[in-house]
Amino acid sequence: MSGDTAVDLIWFVGAFTLVISALVARRIKLADGVKMALAWAAIFGVVFLAIWAFQMARGG
Repeated sequence: MSGDTAVDLIWFVGAFTLVISALVARRIKLADGVKMALAWAAIFGVVFLAIWAFQMARGG
């Protein structure tokens, strides 16, 4: 593992820890958390699909 990879891994673990701790502090029910995660995944999926479609329309 190179130094850059180690730093990226540490950053990702730290960011993931912040997200998880925020969700735990709000005491969100598991079912509600799953619904929110699916909603966010759908939002990002639609955005990436729109960007991909725009790039294909422009010939990219």
